[in-house]
Amino acid sequence: MTIRDYLRDYTRKSDAMGALSYGASFAAYFAALGLGAWAWPAWWAVLPCVVILAFASVRLYVLQHDCGHYSLFATRWLNDVAGHVLSVFSLTPYRVMQFNHNQHHAYLGNLEHRETTEVYTMTLQEWREAGVWTRTWYRIYRNPVVMLSLGGIYAYFIAYRWPVNTMKVGPWGVVAHNLAVAAYVAIVWTFLGVPGLVVLGTSALLAGVIGVFLVYLQHNFEDTYWDRKPDLDFRKATLEGSSSLDLGHWWDIGTGNIAYHDLHHYNPQIPSYNLRRAQKNLPDELRVHDEIRWREALASFRLKLWDEESEKLVPFPCRRARRGMVAGA
Repeated sequence: MTIRDYLRDYTRKSDAMGALSYGASFAAYFAALGLGAWAWPAWWAVLPCVVILAFASVRLYVLQHDCGHYSLFATRWLNDVAGHVLSVFSLTPYRVMQFNHNQHHAYLGNLEHRETTEVYTMTLQEWREAGVWTRTWYRIYRNPVVMLSLGGIYAYFIAYRWPVNTMKVGPWGVVAHNLAVAAYVAIVWTFLGVPGLVVLGTSALLAGVIGVFLVYLQHNFEDTYWDRKPDLDFRKATLEGSSSLDLGHWWDIGTGNIAYHDLHHYNPQIPSYNLRRAQKNLPDELRVHDEIRWREALASFRLKLWDEESEKLVPFPCRRARRGMVAGA
C-alpha cells in the first residue's frame, strides 16, 4: 500500500462532521467570550476564559483554512460561505488567506521561493556571506520572543491586509472584511462593554502566539527538507519537510488537529476532523519521520539556518568557532 492509497479514505468529506466541528467551535468561542466578560474583573476566572477563547479562535482559523482547500464540507459553495463567515472571527480575510496559503503549498521546500513559506529561513552559506545589518535583522526576526509576540500581530493584523498581498486577490474584499470585523467589535462593545473588548483583544493576541508557534514548528525542525529545482522532490517536501506534532490530545482539540501537518501537505483534501485518525492509524512502513513532542518542539526554536551540505536545520554558528576559523586562516 502506498501513502496515497492509504489516505484516500480519509479525504471523504462529511457535511455532518463539518457542521459539528463548525458549531462546536463557535459554541466554545462565544461561551468563553461571554463568561470572560461576565466574570470581569476576577482575573482568576477571566484568564481561563481568555485561554479557551484563544484556542477556539485558532480552531476557527483552522476551519477557515479547511474551507480554503474546499475540504471542510462536501460542496464548494458551502466551504466558501462558511469561510467568509469564519474570517470575521479569525480576523483574517478569506480570499487573501486562501491565495497566500495556496502559494505556500505550491512552493513548499523550494529554496528559490522562500517568500511564500510563512517563516523565512536563510541558508548557512547566505549567513556567512551576509553583512552585519542583514545578520542583525535576521537574528531579531528569528528570536522566539520577537517572533511569537510581534510575529503574531504582524501576520494576522497587518500582513493579510497589506497592498502587496491584497491587490493580487481584490482589495474590496479586504475592505468588506475589515468593515465586518469593525461591526463585530462594535457589537461586542454594545453587549459586553469594555470587559468584552479586553477579553476579545487579549485572546486575539494569545491566539496569534499559538498560531505562530504552530506555523514555525510545522516546517522548522532539524530534519526538515529544502532543495532547489530540478532536484526538488514534491513527496519529500510535503512529508519530510512538514512535521507531525504530538503535543497531546487536548492540544489537538484546541488547534483542530492541524499539528499533523505532513499528511495535510501531502493531501490537503483531508478534512481537519480526519487528520488525527489518519496520523494515529498510519502504518509504520509509511512513516517518514517520528512525531515531535514538547521537548523537541521547544528545542527547535534554536534552529535558525538551513545547511545545504548536511541537509539539516542548524543553529547560528558559534562565535568562538568563527573566531577560530579566522585565526586559522
